[in-house]
Amino acid sequence: MRAAAPRTLDAMSPHVLILGGTTEARELAAELAARADVRVTTSLAGRVSRPGAVDGDVRIGGFGGAEGLAEWLRVHDVSAVVDATHPFAEAITANAARAAALTGTPAVVLRRPGWRPGPGDDWHPVASLDAAAELLPRLGRRVLLTTGRLGLAAFAHLTEQFFVVRSVERPEPPMPPDVELVLARGPFTVAEESALLREHRIDVIVTKDSGGEATAAKLTAARELGVPVVVVRRPPLPSGVTAVADVPGALAWLGHS
Repeated sequence: MRAAAPRTLDAMSPHVLILGGTTEARELAAELAARADVRVTTSLAGRVSRPGAVDGDVRIGGFGGAEGLAEWLRVHDVSAVVDATHPFAEAITANAARAAALTGTPAVVLRRPGWRPGPGDDWHPVASLDAAAELLPRLGRRVLLTTGRLGLAAFAHLTEQFFVVRSVERPEPPMPPDVELVLARGPFTVAEESALLREHRIDVIVTKDSGGEATAAKLTAARELGVPVVVVRRPPLPSGVTAVADVPGALAWLGHS
């Protein structure tokens, strides 16, 4: 990850495109939409049917790959791109980097820092959901799966495990055969997460390293209850991209600090 340097945008009504879907994307959009000298558009992939409210202009859906995004940047006279997508939105991040390079548009990736284990944590880092599924039989039978509704196919072949799958929206098959769905939207407290683990007698958690405080309570609950956690590591950022860790960093890079 290369250190980001502040950049001042064009003085005449710069148009900032935020590739959104995260809390940080909404916070950045609110900051920019409150400024009279900036136009902000947030693009959402449309995978969640009821996204939270976003300030400024909003578009829904994909662009058609890097070339389609590059054309959108040209047509809409975009001055800068802030990729504030989920840390595991690997394809979107790659397309954004490519489109920015094709058009010469300044671009930055806004990524909250990943989690780090502390004293008492029993973490098992893996490189992928497939690797997580391979490891599970050695760690426990009753699994809390919080990896999102689109990655359940990696666990569909596991017939000896019972899964509690928590998701904002109902996932689609394929899924493991022994599943209980918990449809809920965070953030959750440590007390709520501890109660969930106890109620379902969870003996292992699988999660992605999304970072941030909003979804970290389950890690604290796991530590307190002695539950191991399989943590799927983030994919690396594309080579040469500039990255910042928070909204103030993105504002500084945009020249609005």
